[in-house]
Amino acid sequence: MQRVLKVAFLSLLTLIFLSSGAGLAQAPKKKPGSLRERERKSMRSRDSLFRALNKSDTSINSLTQKISQYTTNFNQINNNLAEGLDTGDVSQQLPAVVKRISRIKALANNKGSSTLRYLFVLATSLDRMQGELEDWQSGLDDVNNKLVQNQHDLLAFRSDTSLANAIPSDTALRDAFYDRRADLGALWHKADSANRKDLFKVNLLQNKVAAAYTSVLDATDFIDSKIKKFAIRAVGGEFGPIWEKDTRYNHIDSALNGTIRLNQIQINYFFKNETVVNLVSLGFLLLMTGWILYNKYRTAGHFDQKEVVIDHARFVYRKPVLSGLLLATTIAPYFYDHPPVFFIECVFLVNIALVLIFVRSYFPLSMFKFLFRLSLLTVVYCISNLFVQLNDADRYTIFVLSILSIVFAVLYYRRLEKEPQGHLRYTKFALKLFITFQSASLLLNITGRFSLAKILGITAVFNLWLTMSLYFVIRIIIQILYLQLHSKRAEKSFVNLIDYNVLQKKTRNVLTTFATLLWGFFLLQNLNLDDWAHDTMNDLLNQQRNIGGASFTFGGFVIFFIVIWISSLLSRLISYIYDISVQHTSDLSALKKKNRASTLLIRIGILTVGFLLAVAASNFPIDKLTIIFSAFGVGIGFGLQNIVNNLVSGMILAFEKPIQIGDIIEVNNRMGTVKEIGIRSSKLATGNGSEVIIPNGDLISQNVVNWTLSNTNRQVELSVNVAYGTDIEKASKLLKDQLCNRNDIMTTPSPEVFLNNVTDKVVEFRVYFWAPDIADFMQLRSRVLADIYEMLNKEGIKLPVS
Repeated sequence: MQRVLKVAFLSLLTLIFLSSGAGLAQAPKKKPGSLRERERKSMRSRDSLFRALNKSDTSINSLTQKISQYTTNFNQINNNLAEGLDTGDVSQQLPAVVKRISRIKALANNKGSSTLRYLFVLATSLDRMQGELEDWQSGLDDVNNKLVQNQHDLLAFRSDTSLANAIPSDTALRDAFYDRRADLGALWHKADSANRKDLFKVNLLQNKVAAAYTSVLDATDFIDSKIKKFAIRAVGGEFGPIWEKDTRYNHIDSALNGTIRLNQIQINYFFKNETVVNLVSLGFLLLMTGWILYNKYRTAGHFDQKEVVIDHARFVYRKPVLSGLLLATTIAPYFYDHPPVFFIECVFLVNIALVLIFVRSYFPLSMFKFLFRLSLLTVVYCISNLFVQLNDADRYTIFVLSILSIVFAVLYYRRLEKEPQGHLRYTKFALKLFITFQSASLLLNITGRFSLAKILGITAVFNLWLTMSLYFVIRIIIQILYLQLHSKRAEKSFVNLIDYNVLQKKTRNVLTTFATLLWGFFLLQNLNLDDWAHDTMNDLLNQQRNIGGASFTFGGFVIFFIVIWISSLLSRLISYIYDISVQHTSDLSALKKKNRASTLLIRIGILTVGFLLAVAASNFPIDKLTIIFSAFGVGIGFGLQNIVNNLVSGMILAFEKPIQIGDIIEVNNRMGTVKEIGIRSSKLATGNGSEVIIPNGDLISQNVVNWTLSNTNRQVELSVNVAYGTDIEKASKLLKDQLCNRNDIMTTPSPEVFLNNVTDKVVEFRVYFWAPDIADFMQLRSRVLADIYEMLNKEGIKLPVS
């Protein structure tokens, strides 16, 4: 029966094919869309045939599935290869890199006496190319791995004999199977040819990149050896004494030509490959200048406070464009990774000119004269710093520059002692350091150690100018912030709540810290020690160390403490924002107090998240935290009970909220307003102006009277004494009427008057009423007493006489 069904199905399918073929034979030429539709229908028909037959033949079913799988894989391979290899950039740029490597090798093999800066320039260029080649190698390895995987898949098909030996018993099925297998073979052949071709190209390109990489490593080793020999020779002395002429270094023409050629190569490469960073630097300049001009325009409308604004922001208000340019020329050079010295010195000279303009306008004339003379010497120092070969002319130039620098600095120092007003705070210290460096440079030059003398002289001059630039940068940034705050004064914004004096102090401290680090980095650069310092710090921070089976790095500890510091800074910033918001509002409702008390929870949450992030960022093993917690447990048992008690009490205060910021409380016979609830302690402002720091443990363990927990009402008690013989009913009624007819006393609960005591001289009444606001109850009590005294005097009721 099953055989009959097969024959019937095949006959029906044959009739369908014949009718379709007849229709196609009579039809006119089809459009491409119709042809594609016809092919799709044919494929669906063949697939239907195979599915129908596969239901009854499991071996053919597996072969069909295998053919489908191979077809899918080969189509995917062909599609990927058709897109092309991602190696076009490598192929285009590799010849230029190889050419630069050959040029650097030729420069390194120069028989002349190279300067240390020259060797470092070559080493830096090789480092860049090494990094570029390593990136290319990584990308080519990824491409090669994909092609190798393709080849494995293609070889797997070739070694698969199940398809080659399969012969279906059914005639119709056999022909269809052979057709599918033939199509698959053609598809495999196409994929295999294309993949082998691309694999050959990639392997050839990998060999070229590897050869270039090896050449870079060889050149780097050669230059490193020359740097080591140079360092030994520099300490021992390249020249003889200054009065002895050395014929080896009198080739000023070759030194000048080599300098021009090397700087041209560097500048051309720089402007071709640093377009993005150049645009970022330009954008930074426009952003800073635009920010200054915008805030100046916004502030210009406040004519009533113009003198105050100018006094606080004189640099940016009077010279906005120059201020932005000074910021950019000081900071933007650090956006680059080892830029050409010629480019840096050009930016540096522009920065010096801007510093001179500001000094001329706002500082004593003696300071300007010294810096102006020094600027002329700096130009010569910059030219000398460009030389790539040692020569006598350069040595004598540095010798003269050192003498002139010392003379100018000593003259200015003497003038400074006579007229110290108006100069910067640490000017004397900076001059002493400058004179020390220049004196050392002079002595080293005299004794023949010219390279060390040149390094010290250039370092002294450049870092002195950087100190001046960083001073103005800090002042300009602070003044920009002042303009930003002042321009928002007319608006009801959050900026109005910020205390400029506090912001100025905090900002100055942060900027001074960053400026100090920047100055130190620039010092290492001028001393040609920045790479050594970087490698040393990298080894120190990233080297794995083991203690008791636990591995760690110092870099992990640094990251840990940095994240904790940032978390602490963020929590304090949130607390400060809430503090200034309360200081500028008179309505401290229960909701606002609740929100401010919630800041403690926010601070605890930030510190907790910061701690977890610090642990994760520092790669500290989580399982080792149990050791830390155990150590904390021991510490608590021996002497940290009070600290932990206060910390836990702070969390209890945050969750239960028995007291809130703004509440008036009484604890340990001290009464005041809660100003701050910290993690360890809280701050209480008393009525006499003092602030009491109370540990949180005392607020939990001792009796605390909260006068404003549920409301701000306060009961007031008065003692009123009248003379013996006074009509008690009349006096009581007068007192009650006096209290009930007032608008500043609460009517609910109503005021009460009680007879408290009667003696032979005094009749004593106790008066009770409620003040609506505890903050004003003393003033209200005073007014009520004064009105009662006036009322009793008016009604003829006498007071007791002692």
